[in-house]
Amino acid sequence: MFDIGFVELLICGVIALLVLGPERLPTAARAAGRWIGGARRMVSQFSSELDRQLKAEELREELRKAGDVGLDDVQKSVRGALDEAKKYEHMVLSDEDKPKHRPAPATRRVAESTEPEKPETDQNEETPKQQDSTPEHRS
Repeated sequence: MFDIGFVELLICGVIALLVLGPERLPTAARAAGRWIGGARRMVSQFSSELDRQLKAEELREELRKAGDVGLDDVQKSVRGALDEAKKYEHMVLSDEDKPKHRPAPATRRVAESTEPEKPETDQNEETPKQQDSTPEHRS
């Protein structure tokens, strides 16, 4: 920013010492340091605020671009994908595996919960008819 070298600073220090004297020079140097520090802080705050505003504007612009896609376009693309999948459904399912009528998922859950549970029988247990028909019990 400023092209001030060591020699220029030394000359300024000597002039300040001659003009202000040794008693007032430390107080003046402290005041000058505070002014310079305040100016640097103000410049850094200004630049950081400017950067934040630029980033916020970029984000708003991206959101506007993303908002232009719209819900209608998303629905059309999803419907198109479902139609495409239905075209190939016959390749995945055989004729006996194809559902005749399939209720919506919410109604399937309700239908499954309202059906009475069938008691499970153990296939290893023999029923009385099976026991009588075994070769050991035949006479």
